[in-house]
Amino acid sequence: MWKDQPMLLADSAAVPPGADIVVSNAMWIGLGVIIVGLLLLDLFVVNREAHEISIREAAISSTIWISIGLAYGLVVLWVLGAEAGAQYYAGYIIEKSLSVDNVFVWAVLLGFFAVPKDLQHRVLFWGVFGALILRAVFIFAGVALLNRLTWLVLVFGAFLVFTGIRVGTHDEGEVHPERNPILKVMRKRIPMTADYRGTHFFVRENAKRLATPLFAVLVMVEITDVIFAVDSIPAILAISRSQFIVFASNAFAILGLRALYFLLAGLQDKLIYLNKGLGVILVYVGIKMLASFWEFHINIALSLSFIVLVLAITVVLSLRASARIEAAAALEGTTAGDAPAGEDAATVDDPDDVGDPTTGGT
Repeated sequence: MWKDQPMLLADSAAVPPGADIVVSNAMWIGLGVIIVGLLLLDLFVVNREAHEISIREAAISSTIWISIGLAYGLVVLWVLGAEAGAQYYAGYIIEKSLSVDNVFVWAVLLGFFAVPKDLQHRVLFWGVFGALILRAVFIFAGVALLNRLTWLVLVFGAFLVFTGIRVGTHDEGEVHPERNPILKVMRKRIPMTADYRGTHFFVRENAKRLATPLFAVLVMVEITDVIFAVDSIPAILAISRSQFIVFASNAFAILGLRALYFLLAGLQDKLIYLNKGLGVILVYVGIKMLASFWEFHINIALSLSFIVLVLAITVVLSLRASARIEAAAALEGTTAGDAPAGEDAATVDDPDDVGDPTTGGT
């Protein structure tokens, strides 16, 4: 099927992108050692003690994680060549951009369960650890299926186009964790403490083993990652069919998600065009995957440039629009400055009204 056929903007290779990349066992072992080493360093050295992550700490951590991900791309470029390096960077950027929505959902979940700020990093650490394992399974299974059943390229491509249109044309609805059927089953079937017990997911009380609300949060974080992986994994498989490239770009992108959460959790209202930008990217990679079925392979350099350009335009337009909205709101506020002070005071919620972490409500 993949016979050589020159086409405009097509790669010179006559096989799916990345399918001809040969990766040694040493590269796989090295990647595993780096990932495990970074996780251990983060858990037992950098964040050994549970504490609240400040914006400054999150900014520094996010910069370090992004630098590590970009630096590993240079290793791929040096060892496996320019084509592999470009595929890695494209996959990394796609996964990083799609993960922003995941970060905002985390914010809703942690707020719903009233997770103390000093425990948030720990639960997200294990959430990311589980995500790495699940992503590995999805990636290896996805590549194996595409190699054996080439018609699945059409299914994945069409799914990405459909998802992109849906994401780009529909506003984000509110997330309602309390409606999740798995959470409902957990509350009925698993004995759980009424409050958090530090960083413990399980405790033993009166000779009984009980889960803590932190365990419920962890399960919900893993569920959201599975949902988002359904979009992101096919998107990266449209860029590369190399298991190594797809997993490496995915791993380094999600390793820094915790720091990105603490940095961006409060910026959802400012990135007002984010869904439209992500929708355009998903539609593009879906079309790219569909085109590959008919032996038309869009050059990876063009794909990488397009993705970066769309993200840049999305961020710039979002920040400009949010600035205009804030300016208009401020102007409107000055015109209403003579309103009686009692009206504003009457709308303030009771500060003693604290949510129950086992129910997530107030």
